[in-house]
Amino acid sequence: MGPYSQAVRAGDLLFVSGQIPLDPATGRLVGGDIAAQTHRVLQSLDAIVRAAGATLDDVVKTTVYLADMNDFAAMNRVYATWFADPAPARAAVQVARLPKDAQVEIEAIVKLGACAAERSEAKC
Repeated sequence: MGPYSQAVRAGDLLFVSGQIPLDPATGRLVGGDIAAQTHRVLQSLDAIVRAAGATLDDVVKTTVYLADMNDFAAMNRVYATWFADPAPARAAVQVARLPKDAQVEIEAIVKLGACAAERSEAKC
């Protein structure tokens, strides 16, 4: 959709660009409610993180962009099924509009390397 990378590694961090609910087979926005769109976004995020040799347990920070903050509770229910405790740090904001008029977009920062699963530099 533009001149950007899905993810960029900088040292032991992976910065994953915002993912919207696109069907990877068609490149089209998936239909459905905020729960269906959130699930598709997290499937994409999971695939990108795994391709880098990490898991969602290695995600240290996410930013969730919502077209409507009234969808927060429904998005959060789906989001909670994808991340184990301790969950990543997170910000959630309402925006005026998302690409392709998606209802949700999520970006992430992932800790890579030997200490990835620790989430605490003090333990590394």
